[in-house]
Amino acid sequence: MNRRLSDTAPNLPTLADVARVAGVSTATVSRCLNSPAQVQTATRDRVLSAVATLGYSPNFGARALAARRTGTIGAIIPTMENAIFARAIQAFQEELHLSGQTLLVASSSYSPEIEADQIRTLVARGADALLLIGHDRDPGIYAFLAQRGVPVLVSWAFDPAQARPSIGFDNRRAMAGLADEVLRLGHRHIGMISAVADGNDRARDRIAGVRDALCDHGRDPAALHLIETPYSIANGAEAMARLMALPTPPTAVICGNDVLAVGALQMARQLGLNVPRDVSITGFDDIELATVVDPALTTVHVPHREMGRAAAQLLVEMVGGGAVPAPVCLETELCFRGTLAAPRT
Repeated sequence: MNRRLSDTAPNLPTLADVARVAGVSTATVSRCLNSPAQVQTATRDRVLSAVATLGYSPNFGARALAARRTGTIGAIIPTMENAIFARAIQAFQEELHLSGQTLLVASSSYSPEIEADQIRTLVARGADALLLIGHDRDPGIYAFLAQRGVPVLVSWAFDPAQARPSIGFDNRRAMAGLADEVLRLGHRHIGMISAVADGNDRARDRIAGVRDALCDHGRDPAALHLIETPYSIANGAEAMARLMALPTPPTAVICGNDVLAVGALQMARQLGLNVPRDVSITGFDDIELATVVDPALTTVHVPHREMGRAAAQLLVEMVGGGAVPAPVCLETELCFRGTLAAPRT
């Protein structure tokens, strides 16, 4: 006769078993597992040792039913193919862990349709809140989240005119500051390699920032030689080749991020151009890649880790019933390195 699996499976350790072995109360065990930062180190170590010894695993399904929360936070980033989002998401995860939360990450490949599916899937799987990148998406998605009472926080962008909470930086102002430095050095022929602006408010604002600087210097913003292309080193290189093939090639190429800028730098080298003597190149983000290329990239430093930590804290507060926070604007910083100089006269 076939026996049910439950008839033959050994008894699983319980919360009470962990408490007995660790010599603490079940409440302390629960607090250690859910909010480890609130438990003294010695006690936490004793509890975690008991958990490991017994092979205890919390019944998250039962806990979620009781608390009407799953202890999971979702984050959807546009890509995992480069390091643009890595630092902030790492800091985001670290801060969530301190609050006893688990992170679920998805990548949309810059596709609004894929992102919408991922949002619905994460909500269906019980995500207590979501971190999203940028404001641009179908209003119906925000209505879906509001109807289900799922807190959402937008990052990588700051726009106080938007209705939903955000933590990020002013992409337009940051890029305008960099472009202003390029123009102050005397560059008159400017090229720009940007991400595709449609559906990407960060890319759109960075393009607008360059045009703002051109206007401030009495230049025609329509004269900007702009190429929009998906983020990749190869695409940056291809766009750079197109810019340098113009009848009057630019003396400075402003890139929408460091990945595109590295591609532009590689192509400049292939074309026999010296950077920055023959052409200047700038990036945006200040990822690790910007400092290991030769020459190192002049770029805009984004406070990725600060943004990730603060985003986690805000979302945990929102899940706990805290007030919807006002938009938070973090400061960026210009990093002057080896790829920017005055044009040759």
